[in-house]
Order: sequence, then structure tokens, then C-alpha cells
Amino acid sequence: MAASLSRLLIAFGAIGLLAMTAIIGWQVFGRFVLNSSPSWTEQASLILMIWYVMFAAAAGVYEGFHIRIALLEEKLGPSARPLLRFTALVVAVIGLVLLVYGTQLCWAVRGNSVPSLGVSRAVAYVPLPVSGLLMVMFALPQVISGRHSAEDAAGEGEG
Repeated sequence: MAASLSRLLIAFGAIGLLAMTAIIGWQVFGRFVLNSSPSWTEQASLILMIWYVMFAAAAGVYEGFHIRIALLEEKLGPSARPLLRFTALVVAVIGLVLLVYGTQLCWAVRGNSVPSLGVSRAVAYVPLPVSGLLMVMFALPQVISGRHSAEDAAGEGEG
């Protein structure tokens, strides 16, 4: 299930990037061809970017494609497990911080609106607590196993 969720998050990120590119393209077309840039494009693309970046970051915890000290892991081999557990624990704590404070931020700005879009400002920040929860869910098995990603766990069983 985690693998399916991770792939769904990556797909959402790809679609979000394409949508943001189309929105910015429309803004540039409006500005230089129509001499009238749409007012909603900048805020929409920024909100969309927050969404797809945060969800891709959560998927990165599961997939293990975040920057890490791979050379150190390779050199230390199985003795790197305490280091991997520690880094996964740090990621889980960061996810917990995003969950708690992201929820508080969404609650605090729920009454404010994005003028050009007419939606609550909280819409922009919903990915913070959601991706924080996902990061915790994806990092905890790594804390327990000492493996950095699902790929590492699968590769270890093949040897």
C-alpha cells in the first residue's frame, strides 16, 4: 500500500509540474501576446507548487531519493544501520513538526482568502500537515528496520 501511495504522490507531482508549466505559459502568453496578464496565474501556480513539492517530498522519504550520504552508507555496509535509523528518525520528527505546525497554520489562516482565486489561504497550506503525516508513516519503518528506502529493503533480500 505504501508503494502505491508513493507512486500516486509522484504522479501527482508530475501532473502538478505540467499544470504549473501550462499556467505560467498562459501567463506569459497573456502578458506578451494579449498585453493582459491574467491576475490568477501567479497565485495559482505558487499554490500548485506547494502542493506538488510537498507531496513529492513525502514520496521521496519512501522512495529514498532524497540527498543522503550514499558513499558513507556503501563504505560502512551493515554497520551504517544506526546512522540510517538516526536519519530516518530525524525525518520522522520533521514530519511530525510539519503535521502539528502545518495544522495550526491551516487553522490560523482559514478565514483569510487568496484575492485572485477566491479560496481560503488554508488551501495553500493543507499539504504541510498531510505530507508531514506521510513522512512520519514512511520514515517509521526505516527507523525500525535501519533501511533507508523500500528499494534498499527489497535489494537486501535478493543477495
